[in-house]
Amino acid sequence: MNTPESINSESKNLSHLISKSWDNLDDSKKSTLTKIWKVLTYKWQLQILFNVPFLIWLGLDKSIMKVHEFDIYILNYLHLPNWALSFIGFGQ
Repeated sequence: MNTPESINSESKNLSHLISKSWDNLDDSKKSTLTKIWKVLTYKWQLQILFNVPFLIWLGLDKSIMKVHEFDIYILNYLHLPNWALSFIGFGQ
């Protein structure tokens, strides 16, 4: 059975194994793997960058009630049909 101590020791062993393997690589392989990692994470960074304004708005919407009231005001001002409101979670 896995106990918290055994899980922590396994994760420490895994991180130790990864860092040990990284240290054993020569410089050319390290630079190649670093370039590959940068290419892979570039899209992730770009996606996070594009989503930051929406995450901030979501955080404000959950924590400040006036923001939520502003959202409702805009939805009422747009006079959207009920079927469109149901798509975004405000329908009957």
